[in-house]
Amino acid sequence: MKDLLTRRQSLLLLGTTIAAGACSAKPTGRARPDAGSRPTPSMAGWGAGFENQRIADRGDGTFLNPIFSGDRPDPSIIKDGDTYYLTFSSFDAYPGLFIWQSNDLVNWQPVGPALTHPIGSVWAPDLVKHEERYFIYIPARSADRKSIYVIHAVRIDGPWSEPVDLNLPDHIDPAHAVGEDGKRYLFLSNGDLIQLSEDGLSTVGEVEHVYDPWRYPEDWDVECFCPEGPKTLRKDDWFYMLTAVGGTAGPPTGHMVIAARSRSVKGPWHHAPNNPQVRTTDRSESWWSRGHATLLEGPNGDWWMISHGYENGFWTLGRQCLLEPIRWRDDGWFESLGGDLSRPFPKPRPDEHRPHGIPLSDDFTSASLGPQWAFYNPSPEEYGRVSLNGSGLALAAKGSTPADTSPLCVIPGDRAYEVTTQIELEAGARAGLLLFYNAGLYCGISYGPEGLVMHRYGQERARPGDLKPGLTKFDLKARNDHHVVTFFTRLPGERWKKFDVQMEVSGYHHNTAYDFLSLRPGLMSAGTGQVRFTQFQYRSLS
Repeated sequence: MKDLLTRRQSLLLLGTTIAAGACSAKPTGRARPDAGSRPTPSMAGWGAGFENQRIADRGDGTFLNPIFSGDRPDPSIIKDGDTYYLTFSSFDAYPGLFIWQSNDLVNWQPVGPALTHPIGSVWAPDLVKHEERYFIYIPARSADRKSIYVIHAVRIDGPWSEPVDLNLPDHIDPAHAVGEDGKRYLFLSNGDLIQLSEDGLSTVGEVEHVYDPWRYPEDWDVECFCPEGPKTLRKDDWFYMLTAVGGTAGPPTGHMVIAARSRSVKGPWHHAPNNPQVRTTDRSESWWSRGHATLLEGPNGDWWMISHGYENGFWTLGRQCLLEPIRWRDDGWFESLGGDLSRPFPKPRPDEHRPHGIPLSDDFTSASLGPQWAFYNPSPEEYGRVSLNGSGLALAAKGSTPADTSPLCVIPGDRAYEVTTQIELEAGARAGLLLFYNAGLYCGISYGPEGLVMHRYGQERARPGDLKPGLTKFDLKARNDHHVVTFFTRLPGERWKKFDVQMEVSGYHHNTAYDFLSLRPGLMSAGTGQVRFTQFQYRSLS
């Protein structure tokens, strides 16, 4: 898996190709913008990017949240000279910890994945640069191990090291800091701290408790206290720490951002007088459960806060990445100027116009998979299933249902979209097109030796009479229109045929099935033999 992925770790600035023979992804429908082009505002207020995907840049010098639509939780960001680098929790998807770069904080271009060796479900990493080396501190959970790991690289585009286990099984959400004593530390969940070695690759001493987070009033609707996601900033001889409390999901009014400051990493820490810094106060607001925030200086010396939140009514899209302006007060504290984030803001660099994101469509004509693809919960040998010879993606069969097939998925960021794939089927194989949340919750249709199967609520129902037996070529299409999902089948030379069961999927999310994930289009290859996918097309309908 690693050998295949290292060819993909450096993407060109415009996101058109991946270095050293990786996929050159081609959009369909809407023409892709060139560098310097201005996005066209959509009817809903967002700009339009690849495949008409919604983007924050409205083309008029303003942006409308989210700056990253779709499942981009727990943002970790650094400023390195004039360039910003950003990564997110990747949870069960591999390759993981995809890194993005930007000069304006609104439009982001791909760099590549940093984590190719599966270590479990990745929660709230911390991307840092210390001296001349990049580090990512990674909490991960697997069936037999829970710990915090670290990977490192001399260049942001890699190669990244193999994960080093820091042997911290009782904590999540690390945050790197250099103390007033010049030593390196990791802040951890629940207000704890541990010293790092000089090279940042091991710990020194024992975990210390240094901070008791601010508590909200008892009558607020929250999921749990759950202090997590500490992020630190040193400014004017103060250490500022932002922490998320109130639970990651649950009630829309739960997750929030609080702040504290201290002259020393070990405290005493003083609560901000205007806590919480960010909170959804009413379920009618545009963004729910806002948290995991970081303060950063903008390109013009202004200041911003980056965080995540759920879009009102669209838990299925996962936690999306948000950006809002802040100001520093005369008393040395700060406050957000973002309000409920329902209105546009001036861009940090209004003269900057670069493409954002990547196309999700793929014709599978390149030597390796494009950056839009990731396996769900793969084994270390998962990429051995992949064969690309210029005429399609041959995906070796695995398992029997979506739950055990490790489907290959993309991350959508639109409220409505359509995906289409062309399929060639070997004897004994089963091919499917899914909307996949996790191994317990998904929907889709698949076809194999026993005929068509409908997948709904994470369960299977045979529909052998829907497609004639013995097919080797057919097309599948899925349309997700604001949570109403329709599937279609098409045989060679025929028109699309609508599947007679439509599905309502607004409940396919964390508050139903846990796991902090999102509902994603996925390709399924099960049974025996292999399935060849000769085309995958994504089109935003928002």
